[in-house]
Amino acid sequence: MNADQLVTMANQIGSFFETMPDRQQALADIAGHLRRFWEPRMRRSLLQHVDEQAGVQLKAIVLEALRLHRAAIL
Repeated sequence: MNADQLVTMANQIGSFFETMPDRQQALADIAGHLRRFWEPRMRRSLLQHVDEQAGVQLKAIVLEALRLHRAAIL
């Protein structure tokens, strides 16, 4: 799976959790979802995209979740 596909999928997850009234909980839930449902190589590839491309095309909430909860996602 390439970075564009991962970004699209991560943004869909972000769109779902973005509607939550508690932003901190939404950020934690995005990270938790990625940890539970994505394969390790998918998570590593998405984090590599953040590192190398500054998270281009990621929704702000997804990028924030990845940065705040990076250790939990790995």
